[in-house]
Amino acid sequence: MSTILSLAPQNVWKHFYGLTRVPRPSGFLAPVQQFLLDFAKSAGVEAVKDEAGNIIMRKPATPGMEDCKGVILQAHMDMVPQKNNDTVHDFEKDPIETYIDGEWVKARGTTLGSDNGMGVAAIMAVMEDKTLKHGPLEALITADEETGMFGAFGLKPGSLKGEILLNLDSEDEGELYIGCAGGVDVTATLQYKEAEVDPEDVAIKLTLKGLRGGHSGLEINQGRANANKLLVRFVREAIAEYEARLASWKGGNMRNAIPREADAVLTLPAENVDELLELVKEYEALFNEEYHAIETPITFKAERTELPKGVVPEEIQDNLVDAIYACQNGVCRMIPTIPDTVETSSNLSIVTIDGGQAQFCLLVRSSSESMKEYLATSLESCFSMAGMKVEMSGSYSGWNPDVESPILKAMVKSYEEQFGAEPAVKVVHAGLECGIIGAIIPGLDMISFGPTLRSPHSPDERVLIPTVKKFYDFLVATLANTPKKV
Repeated sequence: MSTILSLAPQNVWKHFYGLTRVPRPSGFLAPVQQFLLDFAKSAGVEAVKDEAGNIIMRKPATPGMEDCKGVILQAHMDMVPQKNNDTVHDFEKDPIETYIDGEWVKARGTTLGSDNGMGVAAIMAVMEDKTLKHGPLEALITADEETGMFGAFGLKPGSLKGEILLNLDSEDEGELYIGCAGGVDVTATLQYKEAEVDPEDVAIKLTLKGLRGGHSGLEINQGRANANKLLVRFVREAIAEYEARLASWKGGNMRNAIPREADAVLTLPAENVDELLELVKEYEALFNEEYHAIETPITFKAERTELPKGVVPEEIQDNLVDAIYACQNGVCRMIPTIPDTVETSSNLSIVTIDGGQAQFCLLVRSSSESMKEYLATSLESCFSMAGMKVEMSGSYSGWNPDVESPILKAMVKSYEEQFGAEPAVKVVHAGLECGIIGAIIPGLDMISFGPTLRSPHSPDERVLIPTVKKFYDFLVATLANTPKKV
């Protein structure tokens, strides 16, 4: 595990290793907040925790650079807690176990936390290093980004003085992001009274797993399967052909992660069990055939289990299954002027049906406010027809790109000088905090960049080792070449 301490640049990797020792799933941030405050004290850096749980640090300009524009270094402290079913791990107690696999750093059966731990580690390295050249520096390490960007929303006007914001939460080295999608959470709920179970029936538990999952913004365009959308195909046929009844359903657990696993409990007449089990094998083969180039292997298994206390009433069951089947999921539209970039998408992230309560959670993303509203309303219509109550929450605006940004021009020039190549300038479909922070602090000149990560929000999350040094060297050079105040 400690082998990552030997990687370059060591000052970044040592802080990332320290973060892996501290539990920091979204919603459980007291340990990492104290960790960051203790770090700042030991580094001789001013730091406070604000009312929203954000950590703000300040470091004065190095001599001779006092007339540079102030820079805000921004990242988020929380991580997505995802693990494989066979991994024993408590995200509120256990450290993340890291290992090196070729050119990648990975975690054993869990998310790695490089999203956004690498950004936080880079900020800590900058704040600690007294040899760097830079103008006035502030750090904004936000709370609960992954579950609703609550820290960014809670930032108070006047909390920061900088004119430039460098967001360190992007996932492709060599790319500078100047815009991002906005988003809104769509939650559909329904209360019902369970129906009695036929005592002569048999209960079968279905388990679908092995999917890649991933980030519902960055990887929504890669054709990855959604566990809920696969499982509903089987459940609908089982109900129609084998007299099955739905007792419970659990699929996905994070609003911004493509669901990797789902399970359901069905009841059915004993004489239909063998045929149902054969159908499970057929669907497992079908799913692997359909997704063989993307998802290998998908496992779909069935086993007998205890009869549940109740099942979903038949009419409500059919409405819920139809709603899961019908709701839009995945890419809805590409940006017309940038055809290789997703404009609008939705992710059926969480489905829970059990004990008289059904809840579906989706995250709609779009860089177009009108298309975001259109897709959210179409989902509302779908679920309303199933008799569900639909609520919209956590809406946040996108970040409009500024191709004439002074810091963009300076960073493009700096990158070319350092690495002999021109960085790509892009708009990202993921939701970054820049749009929210920019609305609270008008006039900020903003850029987002970072090292190369793959499959954040899933246990396949990994960071490409050589890109961490390039990312940090570029950050240091950017700070040394910050534009002067006008």
